[in-house]
Amino acid sequence: MKIALIWGQASHGGIGRGGEIPWYVPEDFAHFKAKTMGAPVIMGRATWQSLPERSRPLPGRTNIVLSRDTAFHAQGAVVATTVDHALETAHATGAETVWVMGGSQIYELFMPYVTLLEVTFIDVAPDGCDAFAPTISPNWEISMHNPESGWLESRTGTRFKHVTYERALPLHQYKK
Repeated sequence: MKIALIWGQASHGGIGRGGEIPWYVPEDFAHFKAKTMGAPVIMGRATWQSLPERSRPLPGRTNIVLSRDTAFHAQGAVVATTVDHALETAHATGAETVWVMGGSQIYELFMPYVTLLEVTFIDVAPDGCDAFAPTISPNWEISMHNPESGWLESRTGTRFKHVTYERALPLHQYKK
């Protein structure tokens, strides 16, 4: 099973403000849906709670919510209390890839297990971001990015680009 992170980030690395995404790029939502459809997605409790109720659980995907709170309940999702429990749940689906979709603390927890990053760079720098993307260290290499050369423009006028990074081996192997 391949473990991948997926996120969108502003030019200063921000990914969230007050539990919300501080920009609107519908093409990125479509990209996220296309990448994750049919696969398990792992998210933290705050990310789960930030999803609109009408979108919870994300349809067409096994939703796994990581929370230290053993009493937390997420209707329509599996609640896991450890990284291993989340990965075991994802592995049990038989999926080829599991997508970790945030937030920032969850990205940091899973980074050692990951061999793929799917990042959308958004050409904005919103004030007040309180959640930030993980650092992409030099041991990651760009595998491919959008077929067009350079930035794309959203129908909202915001520039964006998708970049995929690969790492040959994870730092820690998930044993299953």
